[in-house]
Amino acid sequence: MLKNLPSAPLGWRQLRHLPLRLAVAVAGIAFAVLLIMMQLGFRSALFESTLRYHERFRYDIALFSPDSVFIVRPAAFSIRRLYQALGLPDVAEISPVYIAPAVWKNPWSSERRSINAIGIKPEQDILATPGVAAGLPLLVGQDVVLFDSASRPEFGPVAERFAAGDPIVTEINDREIRIVGLFQVGPSFGIDATVLTSDDNWLRLFPERSRDDIHLGLIRLRDGADPVAVRDQLRDYLPKDVLVMTRADFIARETAYWNGATPIGYIFAFGAIMGFVVGAIIVYQILFADVSEHLNEYATLRAMGYRNRFVSGIVLQEAAILAVLGYIPGVAAASWLSGIAAGATRLPLHITADRALVVFVLTLLMCAISSLLALRKVRRLDPAEVF
Repeated sequence: MLKNLPSAPLGWRQLRHLPLRLAVAVAGIAFAVLLIMMQLGFRSALFESTLRYHERFRYDIALFSPDSVFIVRPAAFSIRRLYQALGLPDVAEISPVYIAPAVWKNPWSSERRSINAIGIKPEQDILATPGVAAGLPLLVGQDVVLFDSASRPEFGPVAERFAAGDPIVTEINDREIRIVGLFQVGPSFGIDATVLTSDDNWLRLFPERSRDDIHLGLIRLRDGADPVAVRDQLRDYLPKDVLVMTRADFIARETAYWNGATPIGYIFAFGAIMGFVVGAIIVYQILFADVSEHLNEYATLRAMGYRNRFVSGIVLQEAAILAVLGYIPGVAAASWLSGIAAGATRLPLHITADRALVVFVLTLLMCAISSLLALRKVRRLDPAEVF
C-alpha cells in the first residue's frame, strides 16, 4: 500500500512541518525572483529606451559616421553623401538630421541641464511619434521648438504648463526660445530630455556648426525596392567615410554598443546571474537541512524497497513547491517596484509575459539544481550504516 501513496503530499508535509523554515525559504526565493526580474527589466529598458529614435524615424536606410559611438553623441559627415545616394534609382527621398547636446535652462528654477537637440526639415514628417505631425508646421517660425513631454521632471513642468495654456519661454545654449508644441518619445540611459526643431533653428542654436555637416542621413526607398540590395549598392558607391545601414543594422549597432562597449548591459546581466546564484544557495541550504533531518526516514524507505528515484522525487517536489511559492510574491513585488521606478525615471520598466515566463523557468531551474545538489547525500545513503 505504501507504494501506491502519492509522493507529492509527502513533500508538502515535510515543508510545512517547520513553518518558520518554510517562510524563510519562500522569502529567500522571492528575493531572488525580485532581483532577477528587476535586473532583466532594467536591461530590457536599456535597450528599449536607447532604440526609441532608431525605431521611430521613418527610413529604410540610414547614413551614419563611422566615428560616431552612438546616436546621442554622433560625429558629423558631409551632406553630400545624402545627395550622392539620391542618384540611385531606388532612392525616393533623403532627409538630413542634426543631433547634438545643448544646454537647457529650466524656466522656473534657472537650473541648467544637458538636453538633446534634434533638427529636421519641417516639411518632412520623418518622426513617427505623437505630436510631431501637428507640430511640424509650427517650426517654420524662428527660435521655436517642440518639447518632449515624456522628458524627466528635472527639466520643469513644461508639458503641464503648456497644456494649461501658459506661454513658455526659456533659453537653449543662451539663446531665447519658445515652446510651441509637445511631442512624445521619452528618455533613455543617454538622453534625459529632447527638443525638436527645424534645421534652421537648430543651426541658430549651434552657430559654429555648418549646414553641410549632418549627423544622420535618412533614406526612403521607392515601393518594392529591397533595402538590403540598395544598402549593398550604396556601400560600393559611397566613400568609406559613412556607414550605410538598414534599420535592422542600425538597431543592431546601437544594441551592440550598449551591450558590449559599455559596462551597463554587463552589470544588469551580472545582477540577474547573482540573483540566480543567491536563490540557488538559499534553496540548497533549506533542502540540505531537510534531507539531513529526515535521513532516518529516507533510510527506512530505502530498506523497505523504495528506489532512489522515489526518495529523490520527494526532494524534487519540495523544490518545485518552493519555486512556485517564492515566485508569486517575487513577481508581485517586482511589478510594484517596476511601477515606482518607471514613474521616477520615465524609462519603459514593465513586466512582460515573456519575461515573467523566463523568470519562472529560471526559478524552477534554480530550485532543481539546488535539490540535485542536496540529494547527493540521499544517493549515497546506505540503510545499514544509518541504523
